[in-house]
This record gives sequence, structure tokens and C-alpha cells, in this order.
Amino acid sequence: MRTQPPRSQPPRSRGRTGAGAPPAGPGGAGRAAAFVEQGCGRRGRAAAQGGWCAASRLCRKGRREPFLTTDLLRYASLLDTTAVAVFGTRCLSELTESPQASTSYSSRSGAGPWCDPTRPARGEALRPLAGGGRPGCSPSLRAEPGPDPSKPDGASARRLRPGGAERRYRRRRCSAERSAGSGGRAATPPSRRRAGVCLAAAAGGVLRCAALPCPALHPAMDWQVLTRELSLYLENQVRVGLFGSGVGLSLVLGFGVAYACYYLSSIAKKPQLVASNDRFCRFLEEHCPVVTETYYPTIWCWEGRVQTLLRPFITSRPQVQYRNELIKTADGGQISLDWFDNNGSLYYPDASTRPTVLLLPGLTGTSKESYILHMIHQSETLGYRCVVFNNRGIAGEELLTPRTYCAANTEDLEAVIHHVHGLHPSAPFMAAGVSMGGMLLLNYLGKTGRDTPLMAAAIFSAGWNVFESVESLEKPLNWLLFNYYLTTCLQSSISRHRQMLEQLFDMDLVMKARTIREFDKQFTSVMFGYPTIDDYYEDASPCRKLKSVGIPVLCLNSVDDVFSPGHAIPVEAAKQNANVALVLTSCGGHIGFLEGIWPRKCTYMDRVFKQFVQAVFEHGNKIFSM
Repeated sequence: MRTQPPRSQPPRSRGRTGAGAPPAGPGGAGRAAAFVEQGCGRRGRAAAQGGWCAASRLCRKGRREPFLTTDLLRYASLLDTTAVAVFGTRCLSELTESPQASTSYSSRSGAGPWCDPTRPARGEALRPLAGGGRPGCSPSLRAEPGPDPSKPDGASARRLRPGGAERRYRRRRCSAERSAGSGGRAATPPSRRRAGVCLAAAAGGVLRCAALPCPALHPAMDWQVLTRELSLYLENQVRVGLFGSGVGLSLVLGFGVAYACYYLSSIAKKPQLVASNDRFCRFLEEHCPVVTETYYPTIWCWEGRVQTLLRPFITSRPQVQYRNELIKTADGGQISLDWFDNNGSLYYPDASTRPTVLLLPGLTGTSKESYILHMIHQSETLGYRCVVFNNRGIAGEELLTPRTYCAANTEDLEAVIHHVHGLHPSAPFMAAGVSMGGMLLLNYLGKTGRDTPLMAAAIFSAGWNVFESVESLEKPLNWLLFNYYLTTCLQSSISRHRQMLEQLFDMDLVMKARTIREFDKQFTSVMFGYPTIDDYYEDASPCRKLKSVGIPVLCLNSVDDVFSPGHAIPVEAAKQNANVALVLTSCGGHIGFLEGIWPRKCTYMDRVFKQFVQAVFEHGNKIFSM
């Protein structure tokens, strides 16, 4: 390292004056502050002031070696630059080992070895630390004895090795070597005028101030031993890292405890069971206990929107082999039914008496939806038969008439129910609807009352009030996450039947819709003959027909469902009908109800479905005697 001729006067401090600023006198901290102010500006003054405070406190209270280490680490850890503190230790080592250790600051130039941690000093070289540095932290400098080529006796000198960003240090070294080869000193780049360099100067100032003779300190202090121990301690701190030192672990544990308390007090709750019939409530508590158990949503995705978005990607898709059947309708159209016969049932080997569950998917859903597959898997374990009702033109079949489906028209559902019941008249028969399938099933039950072959029904995440549902989905975030996507799915489902539908509709105008309301206004309400879209939404809302339901119905909803807001759930109407029971959870989203750390196989909705279906088929006599 090139040495500069000594200057006659030490550099003066240009920092602030007063009680809080470090003095520019002969003390080491004052000299460090003066240098830092010239080279690093305001951050240097702050760091040097910290070093001055530590040094002055040491001299005032007469602390010994261990306390010096503690104070230095305290100020070094403020900026997480323990490597820079190691460099300050190297400065002290050089001061104590070199013949010029007791000379004044003026014997060195303003750019001492602590001003550039990446530039090697006398007899020193910078090498990458073996194994690399810890990612994301300051580059660590590891002190290592090595031969000094400038000394003939081969005495050891302090060698520094940087760890971490090796390429950055190589670039700096090459730049320094090129500048040295050209006869000039390399200019300090702006990136080095940071808190790390400032703290290096402050740490060097603290150590040098402590190295100067002071009657308040212990006279037998061995500075070389102290600096070596300090270097090893700081090196271990860099290697151990944030979590190994105990600080990071404490933060993580504290945050984990706080989050667990919030989760258990505000998130995990028992569902609210709403039913006016005490016998129905007792039946559910005895044979469907899941409705009274605490629902623990997945701890890392309990919010309603997150559960709604992640469920299709997280939950598994059980393998199901279907048998497809196309049935004709009165208007000349056709409906696709996917059967899971479960011929290998051990509990019900006789197909004529095997219980049958009719499943109704959501708005654009088919028999391939994950929640439908899980319901079939749960029914398979119980030995039941399932049949999936696919709306017209959704499951790949051709559209024979210019008509699709909607939540208010129940003609196709009535045809399917009578067809399935006609095939197996002796088999117990019930239905389960999800989302729009639940709305369609509720509208059918409100229309027919007790005049239906169904024994009972289960409804999941139904939209009770279409006006409230559409208004909720048109909020900016909900439109971005759900509304626009569902609108494109509806457009895609009818685009393959464009030639058939162009006879009655302006398909170009329908394809320009950007919300479900616009799509229903241009297409659905027109198709089914409603004068306005409001007339269609009023007829499609199940809350207006709930009082007419004549068979036992269990409805599961989450109050944070953006498709069916909590304030739109007809709690009072449900209390007026003895056949209706509402199960309301605080979390779950729309068809979400994820639970467990990694909810791949079974959700809370699947458990409710399994227990209620089993209770109806195996203990139905208790519920029907209400």
C-alpha cells in the first residue's frame, strides 16, 4: 500500500458543534469523526458520533476489555455491518503491532487503511473467504495470519479475506491495481460512501481512542489479544447469522406466538348453526357433528378471496370413471349426465336399492370440477351412486336448440330428477348443489315444495340474493379476480355454439361484455324472456323462495364469500322454515373451506357433505318424523 507523507496538522471537523457532536480534539474518535466528515458526509458524522460515545463512556467509567467488545458490537450491529467492525479491529491490530502505533493521527494521511476496506494494506492481501459469504449480508472480513513479503524474517501479518460478493471485490481490486499502475490513487467510488464505511471509521476511532494511554483503563490491557478475540467473535457472528445469534429466532418466535393468538381468537371459530327446529338441530349434532366442531382454516390462507383462488390449484383431483348419458328434453334439446355407478359397492351390492346422489356443479362447472370429484370420492367410500347434471352445452355435447341455462329456469333439472328417479325408483335419492347449482336446486325446491322424489338436499356456497352478489363482484378487486374471469368463461362456453345462437342474439355484442351483469343483460335475460335484467335477478334469487322449501335442507355458507356476502344470507327467513338449517363459518370463501397445513385431499365442505349424506340415507327416519 502506498504511504502518504505525514501532514503537520490533523484534519479539522466540519460537523455540527454542541453537546451531541464528537469533539475534534486529539482523541481517536474525534480524529475518526473529522476524517469521516470529510469523506462520507452526514452518515459519517452520525457513525463517528456513535464511536465517540462508546469511547468516551469507556474512558469515563473505566471499563475493561470485555466491555469494550460489548460496546463496539452494539454500535456495529446497528447497521448490521459486523464485517466493518472486523476491519476496525484490523486497524487497531496494525496500530498496536506497527512501530507507529503511538504516533499521532497526523503521521498518517487522511486516507488511512480504514477508509477503503477493499484495498489491501502493507503486507496484506484480500482473498475470498472459503465457502463464500452468507447471502444477503455484509461481506465478512476474516483475519488470518500470513507471510509478509516485505519482512525478511517472514514475520506474520494480518491478512484479510472478504466473504460474500466475490466478484464485486475482484472488480474493486482490479480498479485499484489499474490506478496504482498508472501512478495515481484510485478514487473512492460513491457506493463506498455508505453506512458501512462510516461505521468502519467509527469503529477504528473507538479502538484507537481506547488504544491511547488513558489512566481510567486497566494498565495491563493486552490489546493484541483483545483484537484477536474480537475478530474471532465477530467472525463467528457473521458465520452464525441472524437466527443462530438468537435475535432472529426471538423475533420469529414472538411473531409466531402473536399470529397464533390472533388465529385462535379471531379466525378459528365454531360455525353458527341456524335452525328453528330443535329436532333438526339435535339430528345434526348427533349424526353430523362436523357442523358443531371448530373450523380451523388453513393457517396461511384463511382469507376468503385467497381460499377461493387457491382451492382449484391446491386440492387434488381423484380419478373417477364416468358413464355418459344424453337425455332428450321436451323442447328438442339434450342434457348430458355423467354417471358413477359404483358397481363395486360392498355396502349396497344391489343396484336397484343403492342410494343415489344427484350433483349440480357451479356456473360454468362440469363433472370434472375438483369439488365434484371429491364428493364422488366421499360417496364411493360410503357405497353410494352419483350422477352429475351438466348444464346444456357445457360438457362438450352439441347444442340442438338455441337455449342454454340459467339459475331461475328449473325445467331441465325437473326432467333430470324424474329421469333418474324413474331408473331407480326403489333407491333413496337426494341432491347436492354447489354455487349456481345450489341456487338452481333451491329454486326448484321452493317451487315444488314436498312434491319431489328427493329425500333431502345439501347446498354449498349458494348466492342467496343475486343483486347483492353482482354488486359485490363488481367491486374493483373482485371484478379483477373473479368477475372478468367468469364472464370470459361464459363467453367461451357459448362461442362454440355461435352458429346456433346467432339466430336469436347479437353475438358480437354479447362477446363485448366485461361483467356478468352485462352478459346477463345481453344474453341470459333475453334468452328466457325476462323484460329486464332486474326481473331475471329477482326470479333467480333463492332467498325469496326459501319459505316454500318442503324437505330437509342443509346450507353451508361462509360469511366472507364475495359471491354471497354475509349480510345477504337470509338468516331470518331460515328461522321461519323448520326444514332449513344454515351453517355459517367465519372463513372459507366461495367453495373454499380449506383446512389443514396443506389441504390437498379433504376440505371442510367435503366433510359436511359426507356426514350429512350418510345421516340422511342411514338415519333418515329420524329426520322425516319431524
